[in-house]
Amino acid sequence: MLVSVPLHLDTLPGKPSGADLQAALEARYAGTDTIRAAMPDPSGKLEPQALNGTNRLELFVHVNEAYRHAVLVARLDNLGKGASGAAVQNLCLMLRVGMEGVDG
Repeated sequence: MLVSVPLHLDTLPGKPSGADLQAALEARYAGTDTIRAAMPDPSGKLEPQALNGTNRLELFVHVNEAYRHAVLVARLDNLGKGASGAAVQNLCLMLRVGMEGVDG
């Protein structure tokens, strides 16, 4: 599953570049086992089903610096996650604890 959020870089605090967004995501999620800030494929293609059957999430920043636009794309497997499983996974993320032994 892919979820995308369009961003106008000039409306964000500090007017970051695409590289700034990528660096912020990498710093925030460094050392986590379920979330990864990934570099987009040069072709711009993303396989929506690549994370099926996992509890992982990948974040990509696609940017057009000339127009100061970016699209933040999250790739995840959302199939089979009921509300309670998603709640447990969100709680683990907020508490910064691992998901070992948790079927999310």
